[in-house]
Amino acid sequence: MPTIIGRIETENGAKYLTQLCKHFAHKIDAEYDGNHGRADFVFGPAIMEADPQGLTIRFEVDKDENVPAAKGVIDNHLVTFAHRENIQGMQWAAA
Repeated sequence: MPTIIGRIETENGAKYLTQLCKHFAHKIDAEYDGNHGRADFVFGPAIMEADPQGLTIRFEVDKDENVPAAKGVIDNHLVTFAHRENIQGMQWAAA
């Protein structure tokens, strides 16, 4: 099971975490509390942590071929929510 970690540097990490979890909760199990969140996608859970400098997401993906979809679902929504900062997505790396 591949694990990927995404990170963006922003003062609005907690805000974006909340927006992502609220949005995802319309279709999947998602929860958040302050600086911590989780969204359970069909291809694995995304664990979110916000801090004063940014947002980190640890995504435990079920199969290698689902890694692009996992990254895409986060990046596409983040680009929309963070449009004022002109964020183009997270910086992703293998864990």
